[in-house]
Amino acid sequence: MGTSPADKAAAFRGLHEAEGIFVMPNAWDAGTARLLAAAGFPAIATTSVGVAATLGLPDYQGALSRDDNLAACARIAAAVDLPVSADTEDGYGARPEDAAETVRLCIAAGLAGASLEDATHDPRDPLYEAELAADKVRAAREAIDASGVPLVLTARAECYLVGHDDPFSESVRRLNLYRAAGADCLYAPGPADPTVIGALVEAVDGPLNVVIGLAGSPLTVRQLEDLGVKRISIGGSLARATLALVRRAADEMARNGTFTFGADQIPDAELARILADFERDSGQG
Repeated sequence: MGTSPADKAAAFRGLHEAEGIFVMPNAWDAGTARLLAAAGFPAIATTSVGVAATLGLPDYQGALSRDDNLAACARIAAAVDLPVSADTEDGYGARPEDAAETVRLCIAAGLAGASLEDATHDPRDPLYEAELAADKVRAAREAIDASGVPLVLTARAECYLVGHDDPFSESVRRLNLYRAAGADCLYAPGPADPTVIGALVEAVDGPLNVVIGLAGSPLTVRQLEDLGVKRISIGGSLARATLALVRRAADEMARNGTFTFGADQIPDAELARILADFERDSGQG
């Protein structure tokens, strides 16, 4: 594609610094990335749910290796002329140096952003100690700065998802620690209540990402912008919705012997045109 990784990262950083909100949907392969880019979004994220599913894996910690995930992310980044931010779980290791190595690999893969979560996926101790998680963010920041590529670092507090006793206060405490350690964007997945989201925006010292698109999510882009949210992602919701269609179609064919699922498919000529447009733009066609 025509835009360098450094330019994509700079453009992605600019989205976080500009006025207003932007939507960053999550792709899981080059084809979905190109369809999202054709819709006019300014940036794309990846989803470990979708990437894992393409390999026949569940989205469990450790099931999708760093090598496999970043190989998929690199293909997505190479497929579009947009900034792509990678879902890199906990940075693939408990040590700060693991997080630093992961962001270096993201930069080498042509990515414009990476996210680090603070969940351990150990039910006995589900969150990293806040100071250790902040050290991981700090190490990642130092690696990014040393690279000369302005990759955007997102830090996630998973308090709502792991059932913390006081998820709001702990999320605020952690996210502000991560901001001080060098995170560019902050993210506390879980809340869908506008009152809670608005309070997070006020209490957190940095741009806030909110995930929308989960079942029953009622909020719109306009409502989230009014609350002061900077960035919207959709996590694995689009991937799960696509897989749900596959499951419904499979059930229809197997049980009913009918094929009505095909009524809403993209015509082959239209799909070929969208994908071919990208090939021509990249000079590969």
